[in-house]
Amino acid sequence: ANQILTTKSNWYSKKNGKSVTQMKHYKTSDCQSCELFKKCTKNARGRLIEPSEHADLIYANKVRIENNYEIYRRRQAIVEHPYGVIKHRWDFYYIMTKKTIKHASADVELIFTDYNLKRIFNLVDLNRLKMYLKRTALFYWVNKTDFKALYDFVNFEINVDVIFKRRNYCSLNGLYLL
Repeated sequence: ANQILTTKSNWYSKKNGKSVTQMKHYKTSDCQSCELFKKCTKNARGRLIEPSEHADLIYANKVRIENNYEIYRRRQAIVEHPYGVIKHRWDFYYIMTKKTIKHASADVELIFTDYNLKRIFNLVDLNRLKMYLKRTALFYWVNKTDFKALYDFVNFEINVDVIFKRRNYCSLNGLYLL
């Protein structure tokens, strides 16, 4: 109790599965004579503390969570819910068939798109959803010339006649042609 733990200031590599983390060892030789020895550790040589190279970041994150507890609780309720559903209800724990992040991200994007579509179908009335989809399709169909012109404009192939040929816009209430 009340002893200062010392280190040789050397970083040690500790393998944790596939990753390697840099650690420092802090220990003291006074552990055997301490009255709290049995409560502190079961190691016969005394207590060994190994903070990683990221210990200061981990501590700063802990302080942030403690200072903003309500915000983090709300985040858990809103943001982390989809991950729980996808992992536990749909059994999407890992991707074994993909070797790279690029290929695996396609699977993850597909599963999250599926989650979002299921949420939309559960939250929005089917007839109302059909109406929005029809309006969106009509908006893009009517404006396909303008979108082509915008694409050409972005690619420095400016065709001014096509850009100003038709003026219309869409709102939530409907499609307006001017």
